[in-house]
Amino acid sequence: MRKHLQGIDHVVIAVSDIAQSAASYRRFGFTLTPHGRHTTGSENHCIMFERDYFELLSAPVAHPVTRYYREFLGQGEGLAALALATDDARGFHDELAADGIAVDPPVDFSRPVKLENGTFNAAFRITQLAPEATPAGKVFACQHFTRDLVWRPEYLKHANQALGLAGVAAVVDAAQLESVARRYAAVFATAPQPGHLGGAPHFDIATGNTPIRFTTAAGLAQLLPGVPATARPQPCFAALFFRTASVAATREVLRANGVPCIAVPQGLAVAPEQGHGVALVFGE
Repeated sequence: MRKHLQGIDHVVIAVSDIAQSAASYRRFGFTLTPHGRHTTGSENHCIMFERDYFELLSAPVAHPVTRYYREFLGQGEGLAALALATDDARGFHDELAADGIAVDPPVDFSRPVKLENGTFNAAFRITQLAPEATPAGKVFACQHFTRDLVWRPEYLKHANQALGLAGVAAVVDAAQLESVARRYAAVFATAPQPGHLGGAPHFDIATGNTPIRFTTAAGLAQLLPGVPATARPQPCFAALFFRTASVAATREVLRANGVPCIAVPQGLAVAPEQGHGVALVFGE
């Protein structure tokens, strides 16, 4: 594992309409942070857990930093990016560059956070890998300068009892599966671990906290039987897994809010057409 890398900080679900997606995720039982606007023109809501989070993000304004998301949304909504936790975005940049991995210079940005005692700026520094380095979805490192403005206790409890990120699954054509997995493993300076599920191959990558599984469409069908495939073209991130304190509580929230769910070996799943392009899987 790299010196300036501490696992996955958060993941980004790119959405066309921030208000519509926020309403969906509230129906799933998540508590959302207030609507935010970045200095780069993007808009978001975050769903916070004790150690990590995920983000709903739209990019209505053209900006070099958000160009990837605008192009991504041209092929539909979905899980667009992995944000890696780093203590030093510049140091992470230098680590990757030294290994010949295409990476952009660090960029600083912020977004206002309204609290009872005033409005403050949550500040970040990110180092983005070139899109061709990670073809299933963008990877960037995120250094937080104002964690106290992001991890607020009032946002950490969720009606669906979700506790944090548990994993990510990506779908890749069989001919490219190993090579794509190796590209992502290189980001973490580790090696992909091969395996099979029901005869379908997969490669698992340890990230320091939230593992990533690369598999084929047949492999994802074995992993999540009965869950429709995402409509996005391969390779892509297809499923997001959550740890929950109670699958029964999650099921009850989804039922009460009229959200269809599918029983899977891990617990419960919400189909990609409901989850704005990504399957959501809840397990204890």
